Amino acid sequence: MSLHTPKEISAVAVQAGVMKSRTPISSLLILGFLAGAFISFGFLLYIRVVTQLPVEWGSFGTLLGAAVFPVGIILTVLAGGELLTGNMMLLPIAWFARQISAFSVLRNWFWVTIANFIGSIAIAWFFGHVLGLTEGEFMKKTVAVASAKVNADFLHAFISGIGCNWLVCLATWLAFASKDVVGKIFGMWFPVMAFVAIGFQHVVANMFIVPAAIFAGYLSWGEYLPNFVAVFLGNAVGGAIFVGLAYFVAFRSPAETSTLSR
Repeated sequence: MSLHTPKEISAVAVQAGVMKSRTPISSLLILGFLAGAFISFGFLLYIRVVTQLPVEWGSFGTLLGAAVFPVGIILTVLAGGELLTGNMMLLPIAWFARQISAFSVLRNWFWVTIANFIGSIAIAWFFGHVLGLTEGEFMKKTVAVASAKVNADFLHAFISGIGCNWLVCLATWLAFASKDVVGKIFGMWFPVMAFVAIGFQHVVANMFIVPAAIFAGYLSWGEYLPNFVAVFLGNAVGGAIFVGLAYFVAFRSPAETSTLSR
């Protein structure tokens, strides 16, 4: 059968978390850089599509922009990359299964966060600022999106982050469900499109759009920091608790249940 069952996906996710915990730092930095760049490419495409659509299209234009954004996670999963938001589900589920240590979770998150940030701001600087793909005719949209992100108060940004990574990690979960490329693409596409269309906050996507506005002379790093913390924590809860822990508890074996109850 070309499809894993939900229970089988849980086992695959645990194994993926174990493998990621063993990835050398050098590989985490390279693959994390690529994932940050890939998500930024998706955001660049979103900005170009939305900006060039007729204003009277209204929210339909936003939906079209959301429909092209998933190229970032597709590249990350199929071409290879270490994306913080996905790892916020995969490493914890392996920890819940007692296959890795808490230190391994934090180690992965630390290095991948740094690498994703470097990859994201590289695209924001060279393609967004130097090449002008987030400025000029695209400036208004760039600043509007970035300002909406950083102007959200801590609680709203945190809750928005939960919703975002709940959907993003479900996209990763569905990618594990399929054993063929087309199935993986379709599985990832719609949850990611949904979070973008809704307007939820994604910590790595914000690593691109907010610096892009900063490089253009709007906003500041001081304004960005509280948003980063709130969305990071929200994404962690969304991925680790609402996907990782939920499915681990739902599909753990009787032996695991008795071991945890001791």
